[in-house]
Amino acid sequence: MLVSSPISVTGSPMTPDDRPVPPQPSLNADTAFFWEGLQKGRLLIQRCEACGLLRHPPGPSCTRCHSFAWDTQTSTGVGFLVSFVVVHRPRHPAFDYPLAVGLIELEGGVRMVAPLAIDNQLSIEIGMPLRVVIEPIAGEHRLPKFQAISEAKADA
Repeated sequence: MLVSSPISVTGSPMTPDDRPVPPQPSLNADTAFFWEGLQKGRLLIQRCEACGLLRHPPGPSCTRCHSFAWDTQTSTGVGFLVSFVVVHRPRHPAFDYPLAVGLIELEGGVRMVAPLAIDNQLSIEIGMPLRVVIEPIAGEHRLPKFQAISEAKADA
């Protein structure tokens, strides 16, 4: 797989020290729990206290019953690939390209858009089982990415 390195304004490849910081997450009262959970190695999903609906991305009220009461549930981080795209352009110098991004359905039915940590992008298939890996990004934050798991591990 060909992965292209970011190019500086002078046209030469950037070293890791030259790279700009990736865009950082926006923290607010509705999303802070998610990013704090990742820092502790946990994938937290927002859950309506009134009707139990799981939702992502987080929001102030339930889309089913409109309740403002919510708590969180720790996800197993296991799911399957619903759809994906491989981004080639436009490029941001903080990322390597091509960049695979997937729509993952987690156990419990909630869906999440996240980068795919799969080396061979030709092996990406709809329906493939995935598990979350929580990786540090520049700054103090962590980012959920998903990697393929074998069928044997998925059944375990």
